[in-house]
Amino acid sequence: MVARVRRLAGQKRVGHAGTLDPLAEGVLPVLLGRATRLADFIQLGRKTYVATVQLGTATETDDREGAVIAAQPVPSLSNLQIEDTLGRFTGEILQTPPKYSALKVAGQRAYALARAGHDVDLTPRPVTIDSLLLLDHADTVVTLEIVCSKGTYIRALARDIAVALGTVGHVASLRRTRVGPFTLSSSISLDNLAALPFRDSLLSADTAIPDAASVHLDAETARRFANGQPVPAAGLQADCVWVYDPDGRLIGLGSAASGQDLVRPRLAL
Repeated sequence: MVARVRRLAGQKRVGHAGTLDPLAEGVLPVLLGRATRLADFIQLGRKTYVATVQLGTATETDDREGAVIAAQPVPSLSNLQIEDTLGRFTGEILQTPPKYSALKVAGQRAYALARAGHDVDLTPRPVTIDSLLLLDHADTVVTLEIVCSKGTYIRALARDIAVALGTVGHVASLRRTRVGPFTLSSSISLDNLAALPFRDSLLSADTAIPDAASVHLDAETARRFANGQPVPAAGLQADCVWVYDPDGRLIGLGSAASGQDLVRPRLAL
């Protein structure tokens, strides 16, 4: 995706904010130029997924693209039983990532080690599941909507939920519908992106943190901010502050601590 956008934009500096599994589709924020510096801020936002979980079979990758490694009968499950089980996976939980993941183990990607036949031992780590909603249940297929923090593996979540339901399972399909402020409904497909004038598809960098405070500076103060100096901003307190020059052009992201009456530069844009 990054390579395609790089060619379309004629821009070398292109990045993204949040890897998608090969199986998955959906929202992928792509950043250009100095806006690539905003990737960490975007990834801190909550993500929403719709996942279809196939119960009864486990795969080596925890999704449908991997070889089947186990099969178990699926007990008769009511919606209420499933919802009660989902409640055990909300809030902050410890999750063991799939061995087929991009996490590094001893300097190598876990998936590369797994494909080479090596044992991969990944340490459980905390993630936060804000909500876990049952959308549909038909026989051995369960469809879920998940709102979660950065670092959550939906494949691992599906695997663990299936075990808690008394069987095994894997992700059959996965769509990411939101990353922070960016939603599926406001996204553009790669085919459409290629068919339209490229600049018509660009969003301003300040859409990355839409709820941030803002300040407009005069020419001299804007120059000082652009040079990395803190500038006056009486009464402002916010972790993220969009800073604009007198012409309304976005020049950077700052922060304003309580009682200091200053905006300190964080990123130049």
